Amino acid sequence: MIDMKNEEITNLISSVQSGEMMDLEQLSEFIRGVANHSIPVEMIEKWLKAVHSNSITVEETTILTREMMNSGAILEWEDNQLVVDKHSTGGVGDKMSLMLAPALAACGVMVPMLAGRGLGHTGGTIDKLESIPGFNCSLSPVEMKEQVLALGCCIAAQNDAIAPADGLLYAIRDVTNTIDSIPLITASIISKKAAEGLGSLVLDVKCGSAAFMKNKEDAEKLAKSMVGAAKGLGINTTAQITQMEFPIGKYVGNSLEVIGSIEVLQGNGSKDTRDLVVMQGSALLVQSGKVNDAEEGEKLIRLVLDNGLALSYFEKMCIAQGVSVNDAKIICSNPNSILPKSKHITTFVTNESGYVKMIDSMVLAEVARKHGAGRFSLEDKIISEIGFEILVEQGQEIRQGDEWLRFHHNEELNDEDFSRLNGSISLQKQTMGKFSRLIKTIC
Repeated sequence: MIDMKNEEITNLISSVQSGEMMDLEQLSEFIRGVANHSIPVEMIEKWLKAVHSNSITVEETTILTREMMNSGAILEWEDNQLVVDKHSTGGVGDKMSLMLAPALAACGVMVPMLAGRGLGHTGGTIDKLESIPGFNCSLSPVEMKEQVLALGCCIAAQNDAIAPADGLLYAIRDVTNTIDSIPLITASIISKKAAEGLGSLVLDVKCGSAAFMKNKEDAEKLAKSMVGAAKGLGINTTAQITQMEFPIGKYVGNSLEVIGSIEVLQGNGSKDTRDLVVMQGSALLVQSGKVNDAEEGEKLIRLVLDNGLALSYFEKMCIAQGVSVNDAKIICSNPNSILPKSKHITTFVTNESGYVKMIDSMVLAEVARKHGAGRFSLEDKIISEIGFEILVEQGQEIRQGDEWLRFHHNEELNDEDFSRLNGSISLQKQTMGKFSRLIKTIC
């Protein structure tokens, strides 16, 4: 490959700064140069800052995404119509992937799921799975494909073999404060999902005080950008914008969220959690052509959750990814007995009566991260057992002195912890209307 000239890169930067369309062939060459480290870092920085300040078109974002995808290994399937996946922009208590992958496999579609570790107030999907003794998330692309063909699903950690151009771009975005650029977020997320060789994709774009996108307008912009780029690469894609003010389900924290996931896979668990699994799973079954409509898809997802089939696929996935047969059986029957436990559990009670209006997800997440449930830097080690059990649901009536929260922690709580957690619940005197997570669907 002939290295790009600085003049050509300067032209790309100038085009972005002036709002003109970049030369798409030069853009492709630029990203290939990023991947093979032939582009000077200072030129990459200037280009990233220009994109961050001025944005780029859907067509340019699609080209950027495609070249980032092509920079590494791509999973290929004889027919990808039934190859599906989902991506969430992250939330407090967001554990859907742990249930969706096996439930969808139980419905007859294939899920080669790449997932990440968390950098922020909560752990990512990989952090949660790695709280299970022996669970190995370090699968190569070849191992991912083999497992999906044999079993129907896998959940693997993102690695340098997939979209390596994203790794360098993300590192530079981090130090240049360009993380929050919608086209750059889009390309980073969709390039890795596209590398899975998907036929269908559902995006869960969280919106609210405890989400990356704080308001509906920004969430819609990101959703439309990601849907546009994914469709531009031939992936049947929809985005569901969902509310992220109130914590999802009963559990927040890595090993605790495994417990919550198992409860749903056992046909029980939090209705809030189960409803999201059913909604996202049904959408993928419809998009892949596995079912005719959403009602049929919801019925099928509920069936495999209730009859134990989804749980059996989760057990098989655990065994395939390194968990012993005995431990996998225990995880699926009594996860409390094998997952790490905290030294202390502190219970919080309400000081008034009323209907639960809000629990501040961000406060819970920040206190949990302070105690080790999340990371402040990539080098931080997650403490799996740290987290919360939320004993009430939004709209529920509670009385003064009722228990509403349990905090699983190892270090003693200080006055600030008590104050923040006691103040994180708010009640109202009137009953509330029906609560729905789904704000809007973008197709």
